[in-house]
Amino acid sequence: MDKTELAVSGQIGSHPKGLYYLFFTEMWERFSFYGMSALLMLYMVKELLLPENAAQVIGLAGLRAFFEFRGPMSDIAFASIIYGWYAGLVYFTPIFGGWVADKLLGAKRTVMIGVVLMSAGHLAMSFYSSFLLALLLLILGSGFLKGNISAQVGALYPQEEESLRSHGYTIFSAGICIGAASGPLVTGLVAQSHGWHAGFAVTALLMLVALAVYAIGQRHLPHDRPAVQKREKAAPLSPTERRRIYVLLFVILLTIPAEIAYPMVWSIGILWVDQYVNLATPMGDMPSSWFAAMDSIGAIIFAPLLVAIWAWQARRGSEPPSITKIGIGTALVGFAALLFAYGNMGITEPDSVSAGWAISGWLIMGLAWMYYWPTLLALVSRTAPPAVTSTLMGVAFLSPFVGHTLAGWVGSYFDQMDPATFWAMDAAIALAGAAVILLLRKPLTNGLAAGN
Repeated sequence: MDKTELAVSGQIGSHPKGLYYLFFTEMWERFSFYGMSALLMLYMVKELLLPENAAQVIGLAGLRAFFEFRGPMSDIAFASIIYGWYAGLVYFTPIFGGWVADKLLGAKRTVMIGVVLMSAGHLAMSFYSSFLLALLLLILGSGFLKGNISAQVGALYPQEEESLRSHGYTIFSAGICIGAASGPLVTGLVAQSHGWHAGFAVTALLMLVALAVYAIGQRHLPHDRPAVQKREKAAPLSPTERRRIYVLLFVILLTIPAEIAYPMVWSIGILWVDQYVNLATPMGDMPSSWFAAMDSIGAIIFAPLLVAIWAWQARRGSEPPSITKIGIGTALVGFAALLFAYGNMGITEPDSVSAGWAISGWLIMGLAWMYYWPTLLALVSRTAPPAVTSTLMGVAFLSPFVGHTLAGWVGSYFDQMDPATFWAMDAAIALAGAAVILLLRKPLTNGLAAGN
């Protein structure tokens, strides 16, 4: 980016104004998305999959028959697989959205379309019959939005400002966490007092707020690259750029274990809390859906501390390389899952696990996410060739696509084993992934630095 483009954005402190418009757009979008997701697993198990309600859902019977190729499954297993495929496809479609932005529409218009599609999807969740259509609209809308809005964050900074860009992504990710923390609290309360569909309706309204914020901030956002103008032909990638792409793809692949183990808290984790954790308080039982906010609260708590520590280390020349941060984050995911396993060890009675174990594990999951995911996005933004930045940002979301999909399959075995064993298995997946990343951190770091 040249100085002219930076001047369009303006500055607030050391960061461009556009960062804060993207922050608030993503905050409201994540409020909506995670508010819906917090209800989804419980909604399916407790209401949607009841025979009289399931019969009203267009296409659901055929979908269940398709997934029962290995034999009949429980409602919990079927709901886990639906959740896993839905959450996975949400992260698959950004590669298509990135291509649309790079080659056809530009990032701004593509993001606008994505927000409108997601608004329609959240509204469709308010009816039994359109449940699968709602998931489809949310998947497509998220694909148009996710990678492109993340790529716009990186485009606000000069190429040489690696540390500042990384800190910008951390600030942007704090917006994700604020929305993800507040969404489940609001929708969970609305759903508990007014019903599931009222909770889903709230998420549709908040998507429109995200659209308004993004529209207002247009002049502070980076210009769409001229590559969308067909008269200009992009230069071919150099051998060095191609090698960097291969290393980036391998780094993205190595984040899959974290993306299997961590998202388990949003699906099976909520059911586990509902069944096993003691939620009693002096003011009555806490809604189990509120735990969907706990990891985001953890990320909000730890984000300022991480930004301060990394900035201090950067000034001293001792900030860990991005690959090391990703490895640390993956290891923390495994440690958090071990807390769930330890808290449930030897306990089989409902509502008997201390809430402290669950809360501690969720908060550490939030810290883990702040270590590995914003770092990965900043790494892609900094090292990807400019001609394919949006596309590679979309490719980065293939990691959560594969991870969430596999998490749905792993979660389908939850009611076939005791909870402590299940969470120990979840932890082992993350810890094995962390070991591989940390062992390969030096050659991967060197491979991404070559030619940069």
